[in-house]
Amino acid sequence: MERYRTRPAQYGPRRDRPGSSLPPQAGRGADGRAVRQPGAQRRPAAGRRTAPAPPPSSGRLPSPRLTGLGSGLFCALVMSLLGWSCAVLFGASLTAYGVLFLPVCVLTAVWVRRVDLMTAPVVVPIAFAVGLLPVADGDNGIAGTLMGLVTALATQAGWLYGGTLITGLIVIVRRIRLVRLRRAARAGA
Repeated sequence: MERYRTRPAQYGPRRDRPGSSLPPQAGRGADGRAVRQPGAQRRPAAGRRTAPAPPPSSGRLPSPRLTGLGSGLFCALVMSLLGWSCAVLFGASLTAYGVLFLPVCVLTAVWVRRVDLMTAPVVVPIAFAVGLLPVADGDNGIAGTLMGLVTALATQAGWLYGGTLITGLIVIVRRIRLVRLRRAARAGA
């Protein structure tokens, strides 16, 4: 069986041999070795570059950008910690838990990335239910804990809806701003 070449042949003189039509590279002889020219100074060895100094703090809050999964994990973790702390400090006060839920909703809606904006109103109610587990009254086993969770969700629906509404409004405002910026950029281009 015959094999055909897939690359064209390389004809012509080689460049690194004497008699080549091209001159040797600067600082190299015809044989390709480095040539030190008289009077030339050596450059200092490249040292480590230092990172640029961070801009001065203007007193603003940090502005992390969370992915959709990251915002869900952040919200669930914070709500779990708040649930445990409410159970320990406030005697399982559902009202204290609901009040502490609102700032977490705001932070989740503000810190989520632009691409993942629509995930924030979804993860907030899930995190509310996850964090409610230590606060909910559960007497005996899994069935009692589940009954306490359902009861707590039913009685604290106002906080749940309020936090979800706040998150949704912030996300909608951010989305409208994003669409306007994109339209302005297209119109200017």
